[in-house]
Amino acid sequence: MIALLALIACALAVYVLAHPRTAPGIKVVLLTAPPVAGVVWLLEEVYERPFTAVAVAAVFVVVLVALIGLLGHPRLPIWAKMIVFATVPVTALAWLLVVTADDTLKDPGEDPCSMYHGGVGVSKAFPPQAYCRYEYGSTHNLASGAQFVFWVCFAISLGLLSMGLWQAVRDPSTLVRQFRSRV
Repeated sequence: MIALLALIACALAVYVLAHPRTAPGIKVVLLTAPPVAGVVWLLEEVYERPFTAVAVAAVFVVVLVALIGLLGHPRLPIWAKMIVFATVPVTALAWLLVVTADDTLKDPGEDPCSMYHGGVGVSKAFPPQAYCRYEYGSTHNLASGAQFVFWVCFAISLGLLSMGLWQAVRDPSTLVRQFRSRV
């Protein structure tokens, strides 16, 4: 039953995103809100981290305003505006790969640090970092390629979203125009 409801929701989202009369602001909200709502729900209900969930929701609202402001920027070409739709998910995926590289959720002895290197896995959420720490004090970096991808995509996304936020603050009517249908 849940799979059927998810399929219907995806079909409805595709219809709304492809419909020419749907305002760009509505499309952005429909595209970005469900994954963020899922993360907020997981943080609140599963991990019991209400303050982190509120922080994620607040950051999402700021990013949403910046994204809609970016789409309404009058001088940026469309390809520059669309880059953010590729870099933000890649940034999130690279972050996930980095922070789970030590695989501390597995049984002791099965994570990559103890299996291959004889150390203990350590990961940090921000800045994203995962490494093995050895008894004698040295470390071995895990997922350095994913860290590089994270920082490159993070910098590009941050730059573009800063331009969008500046546009939204400078001209608030930009936000309103993005929620009006063009036809």
